[in-house]
Amino acid sequence: MIRGLILFTLLGIAAFGAWRLSRTVVPAASSIEVPTTAVKRGDITFTVAAKGDLQGGNTQMLQVPMTGGQPITITFLRANGELVQKEDDVVRFDTTEQEYKQREAEADLAEAEQHIVQATAEAEAKEEEMNFLLIKARADLKIAQVEMRRNELLAAIVVRQNELALTAAQEKLAKIEKDIENSRDTARSGIAIHQAARGKAQVKAETARRNIAAMAIKAKSDGYVAIQQNDEGNLRWGMYLPPYQVGDIARPGKAVAQIPDLSSWEATARIGELDRGHIAEGQSAELSVIAIPGSALHGKIKSIGGTTGPPWDRHFDCRIAIQNILPELRPGMSVRIVITTGTLKSALSIPSQAMFESGSRKFVYARKGNGFLPVDVSLVRRSESEVVITGLNEGQEIALANPDQTQSKQASGGALQSLPKK
Repeated sequence: MIRGLILFTLLGIAAFGAWRLSRTVVPAASSIEVPTTAVKRGDITFTVAAKGDLQGGNTQMLQVPMTGGQPITITFLRANGELVQKEDDVVRFDTTEQEYKQREAEADLAEAEQHIVQATAEAEAKEEEMNFLLIKARADLKIAQVEMRRNELLAAIVVRQNELALTAAQEKLAKIEKDIENSRDTARSGIAIHQAARGKAQVKAETARRNIAAMAIKAKSDGYVAIQQNDEGNLRWGMYLPPYQVGDIARPGKAVAQIPDLSSWEATARIGELDRGHIAEGQSAELSVIAIPGSALHGKIKSIGGTTGPPWDRHFDCRIAIQNILPELRPGMSVRIVITTGTLKSALSIPSQAMFESGSRKFVYARKGNGFLPVDVSLVRRSESEVVITGLNEGQEIALANPDQTQSKQASGGALQSLPKK
């Protein structure tokens, strides 16, 4: 009886040990096919793929002239994508208001000119009149002085009359001399006022002429016209915004169209926020134009914009300067972009599906005899198809799918599937 109990206990311990071993090493029976791969060592190049649009570099923005605070009407506009030559009119605006202001200013200018002529003539006439009075007063003073010389021969009453006459002549002369200065100052002030009015009218007329000239915007270089979207009073999230057209109104400073410089092309890519830390100015990029099969463009990152967008779609814009230009390129063409973000030399890598995650733990299933043993690894960097890790040896065989799930699937007759990353 005791021997039977001992034998039963030993069998239980052996069964428990076998169960513990089965929880650690997953058997690879001949009936279970687990896809495997080997850990590779080599240079790993990381890339970021994105889509973008073409546009000319050094773009000429055609903006509504700053002629005041009121919107103005578009009276002429080239078609979207139309080829224009240097100095061609691209967009023209309604000049009615500015023409009225010019005519009004020119009328004010002519009126000011007439006032100046009139004031000058009146000042000259006044000057002549005052000069005559001055000459007469000086003559009267001399006569009074001559009469004073006869005082010794005249009666006292006549002498007194001569003295009074001399004093009156002196006072009159002094008054006329003072009046002449005052008259001249008044005349100069009046003329200066009319000259200021003339200057103001000249400025208004010249401003109106410049505004009229600015309302016909010309191309500074050859290129294709790209009409901008009209968001005047229609800005709504998710709403389609039509391009500007003849008859639309636009506010001063608003960009109505642009003409890219065809000798300098750029692409704008929209990239997710998660790749922000991998993107830097100067990195190389390869581009292919969707509308031009077989196109291969090379470029470098020129600038990186700020991160924007809602929490579920945070992104940033990246501008790429294209180095080889094709004559078939047009503004707005869609391109596929692959940016090379870096290369790791002599790194250990495995396919992305070969690494599994459980919380913060990262591990692989490494070959151990006839089964697979979970082995923890450290993630260095991840790409779309590969991960660079440490903690394994070059050439070490690992599973591409979870052996437990593979066994369950094959036992139930299901298809083999890899465990997706969490």
